[in-house]
Amino acid sequence: MTAIRAAPLRWKVLFFRGQRLDHAAHVALARRFGEPVVLPRRGSASPAGFPEVETTADRLELGGRFGMDHDEWLDRRRHSLLRGWHCDHGARVDPPAATILRAEAVPPYGGDTTWSNLAAAYAGLSAPVRAFVDGLRAEHRLGVGYRPRPGEDAYVRHLLGHQVATVHPLVRVHPESGERSLFVNGYYLERIQDLSRAEGVRVLEMLLEQAVRPEYTVRFRWEPGSVAFWDNRSTIHLAPGDHTVSGAPRIMHRVMLAGEVPVGVDGRASEPLTGSEPGVW
Repeated sequence: MTAIRAAPLRWKVLFFRGQRLDHAAHVALARRFGEPVVLPRRGSASPAGFPEVETTADRLELGGRFGMDHDEWLDRRRHSLLRGWHCDHGARVDPPAATILRAEAVPPYGGDTTWSNLAAAYAGLSAPVRAFVDGLRAEHRLGVGYRPRPGEDAYVRHLLGHQVATVHPLVRVHPESGERSLFVNGYYLERIQDLSRAEGVRVLEMLLEQAVRPEYTVRFRWEPGSVAFWDNRSTIHLAPGDHTVSGAPRIMHRVMLAGEVPVGVDGRASEPLTGSEPGVW
């Protein structure tokens, strides 16, 4: 347990193959490392009796709820490569500290997940750019990465009615290791404060391109029984968009560990704008 607890601080994401975990064992494993998050809303695919477990097959329901088939839903949520990269619940004031994801069923091909090491990406910036971004803060907002439908869009109405937004440091200091990481993602980050829109768009694009350079990433091929355990504070990941294989479902189960409010290089903590408060889901 000591070795597993220390490993994500160095490697950011761990992979375990051939595990035989049911929902109870999954939750018990998560409790060895922190407090599992209990989501107030889950889809019908998530297991009853285990409120800590969210089944990602729920995501297949969402497009239909808002008048879209699954292909259109994916296209609007991942309309560019950079927009698809995210950390879990990054618009909250206290994003999860870690995520443990296990595979129950996977297609014969496709469905890989890719992670980026944001600490390595930060260290790879030149010294003047690191000094520049150290002092910046950015607004993260739910649904920024979604491309609306022309005219009426039921999902946009849903986002407006359930909005979550927070001002986070653009560089966060890890609460355990003290390591600095870029706090950027394509799906939630809307704008960088104190920069004009034009400047902010270009700086954000540059930082996202830096974050997902191949040398900072790892891609994992799932098998039934595989488990991935990642530090959500120093990584972003890209969910696959190529796993719609007829008759071959991709069923994954996720447990997240409660996290703390991020702190920047200057010691300032993140500030909620709307929709979340520390420790309340």
